[in-house]
Amino acid sequence: MNITEYGYIPDGKPSQDGETPARVTAVYKDRYEIICSYGTGLAALKKSSYYTGEESFPTTGDFVLINWEPEGDSRIIRTLTRKTFFARLDPSSAGHWEQLVAANFDYVFIMQSLNHDFNPRRLERYLTLAWQSGARPVIVLTKADLEEDYMQKLQEAAAIARTVDVIAVSAKTGYGLEYLQPYMEPGKTIVFLGSSGVGKSSLVNALAGQDMMAVNSIREDDSKGRHTTTHRQLIMLPCGAMIIDTPGMRELGMWDVTDGLGETFSDVEQYFTQCRFSDCRHQNEPGCRVKAALENGELSQERWKSYLKLKKEARYSASREVYLKNQQMKAKGRARTEKQKRKNSGAYR
Repeated sequence: MNITEYGYIPDGKPSQDGETPARVTAVYKDRYEIICSYGTGLAALKKSSYYTGEESFPTTGDFVLINWEPEGDSRIIRTLTRKTFFARLDPSSAGHWEQLVAANFDYVFIMQSLNHDFNPRRLERYLTLAWQSGARPVIVLTKADLEEDYMQKLQEAAAIARTVDVIAVSAKTGYGLEYLQPYMEPGKTIVFLGSSGVGKSSLVNALAGQDMMAVNSIREDDSKGRHTTTHRQLIMLPCGAMIIDTPGMRELGMWDVTDGLGETFSDVEQYFTQCRFSDCRHQNEPGCRVKAALENGELSQERWKSYLKLKKEARYSASREVYLKNQQMKAKGRARTEKQKRKNSGAYR
């Protein structure tokens, strides 16, 4: 097994004896599915590194260093630096913590179906988070075979996406799949994001040319689907590209998206530097370029309100993130002190 086929690029740093690079292909609570030069297997975390706050918990797509165990669970000892990272507010934490979704991917396929799931405001939200991850977003509008005239939705998505490719496809008929091929390069990783029922699993199967994932039927009354994918997993396609499929996520909480907002709403933020005053709040100040653009129709009220809403969420999350990072730093400091005490007392292993 050649781990470089899974996107691993050696960083040139010497590794310690017994350390083997691996990639996390799935997460099951406190166990991780991994692949490395020895093959595939399951692994658990080294508690003295992870549960004391010294290491970032791995997620699907992460590269890690492991102690390989052929007869049982290997041990994950370190999480390697991520080139891209996608997180959202953890819905189970009442917005207090971030939830790891995927890491080390090259493209984000933002998926909405053309029949019932299409939602411009949600598309803005996905796009903002995708840009923030550091990867390149691609908007994929699925189920083109179920919508006779989808050009209006395609144009609406393109207006939001601006510089991002918007591609209409049908996994059932194969329509449009050729436009996805430039992204399907060996060693590249793509993360799928979209609500339940948009056809993520069907698209994986269509791109693979075989049934690699189970597909559930959708409800006829509202075209909503059940969660076919119950956990995040990395799938190697026959072409050598990899896909990280995620459980359907209809609502995405903002986390740290400062850069992502600037990319998604560049058409809005372009007016800020044109205001008369550099500290313009874009409300009732004279010479406000945003206000003028709203009045003359250059900027739509709907687009402006959407920007303000996401900006407010991002501002709230940013202040919370600063607090949480400070708390985590304190926790790591205490953990290092306790670890040193255990070493000195001979109780540490």
